[in-house]
Amino acid sequence: MSRRPEWTLTLLKYLWPLTYLSPKLTRLPIVGRFFALTFVPMFSGRNFNISYLPVNEEIQGAESVVIPRVVIEEFIRRSPHRVMIKRCTCRELKQCRHFPYTEACLQMGDDTRHLDPRIADHLTVEEAIALMDRQLSRGLIPMLGRVRVDHYFYGSPNTGRLLTVCFCCTCCCTVLNSARFFPQEAADSIVRLKGLSLHVDPDRCTRCGQCVEACFMKALCLQGDAVTRDENRCKGCGKCQTVCPSGAVMMVLDSVEAAIEELRGRVRQRVDFGEPGS
Repeated sequence: MSRRPEWTLTLLKYLWPLTYLSPKLTRLPIVGRFFALTFVPMFSGRNFNISYLPVNEEIQGAESVVIPRVVIEEFIRRSPHRVMIKRCTCRELKQCRHFPYTEACLQMGDDTRHLDPRIADHLTVEEAIALMDRQLSRGLIPMLGRVRVDHYFYGSPNTGRLLTVCFCCTCCCTVLNSARFFPQEAADSIVRLKGLSLHVDPDRCTRCGQCVEACFMKALCLQGDAVTRDENRCKGCGKCQTVCPSGAVMMVLDSVEAAIEELRGRVRQRVDFGEPGS
């Protein structure tokens, strides 16, 4: 088992501003290329590949399936081991006023067996599902995928057997607050669910701009009398639909089964889950 005293989480809190700063440094003229050389490999390819699971229940074509719960519960039940990181560094650093920081990321896979119980609670299947339900009921946006830097942060061996599920708030989350500055290769590693699209009803839209403000990738903008969307930047988190006061934003999913199967495939390419009980 790794040795990570509880003060490790406090140390991470004070180092965490670097995670916000790093993507911005890649945008600097001349020296930005140097920072990109170190940033991009860690946040692309097999080291980083994530998807946000839209929290909205009203997704056309989704047949009332609550997508995050279906997907995450499947991985929880398949996982041979699972833990909860005891403190959310993002929320603790920013002293979040909306959500607790004492319930943080859910991590799954054999590599989590090695996490020190001083920084992570080792969970049963039922405890992990209960954690998921609490976080979803709070309206937090689930992010699921391969995040290699978590091995360094929390001390698990890097054997490719770690799946990260973060429950993110837009006010504090590192990725949600810095992804718009990611170099293109890293930004492309945040993958929208297959077949998920977004539509704005111009007759219901009041041009209030709340969806524009809520978009973490800055994929939406007000142009004249319409809200326009950059298809390549949208990551399908669903926050724009959640905040729209007039119900003008609608998310459409072509096929729940196809979206989930594509996500499973990407996870399998990067994370060796093994078998429960192994």
